[in-house]
Amino acid sequence: MNIVLLGAPGSGKGTLASRLEERLHIPHIATGDIFRFNLKNNTELGKLAKSYIDKGELVPDDVTCNMVRDRFGKQDAKEGFILDGFPRTIPQATELDKMLKEMGRKIDYVFLVQADDERIVKRMGGRRVCKNCGEVYHVETLKPKVDGICDKCGSELVQRDDDNENVVKDRLKVYHEQTAPLIDYYKNQNLVHEVDGFATVEEVTNSALNIINR
Repeated sequence: MNIVLLGAPGSGKGTLASRLEERLHIPHIATGDIFRFNLKNNTELGKLAKSYIDKGELVPDDVTCNMVRDRFGKQDAKEGFILDGFPRTIPQATELDKMLKEMGRKIDYVFLVQADDERIVKRMGGRRVCKNCGEVYHVETLKPKVDGICDKCGSELVQRDDDNENVVKDRLKVYHEQTAPLIDYYKNQNLVHEVDGFATVEEVTNSALNIINR
């Protein structure tokens, strides 16, 4: 089963992806994690990406797509995946379709996590992220068992620089300009299912699982 998650930054995609990973036993593949892995391990793709990053340039789509292709080839992704943060643009989506077709695979579900901008700005101000494993928490709605400490690995939780209000508003603007058009792209393929990003974590997860099960 191959799933794509769409939604604005802070809509709750990452949290939903983690819960679906636990329930469906397929990996949550976030592009940020892929980049960090390749850069940290100094892979050929990582070196190539770093050459652009060091010059202050955007990493080209073909490099990003090749990182995603490489990730799809890992053993844990043989039965499916949950994509979070990719594709971000129509060109990336068309390349993803082409890539999957070559592999004899296809997207089965696209979940659009709905959330309005004003509430996202407020939510992201309270978001905390594990420095080590990237698990996401919130000071009001998704607290760790021990304040400031990750439940999964015991590392410190921090507020990311890009979770402050001005940065969040800029990210939302980019999302609406570049990524929101993907909604119509996937609606034209009858793949889009909407879930409420401001329902409880369990409610959002169950909504998605009910769609899959029916």
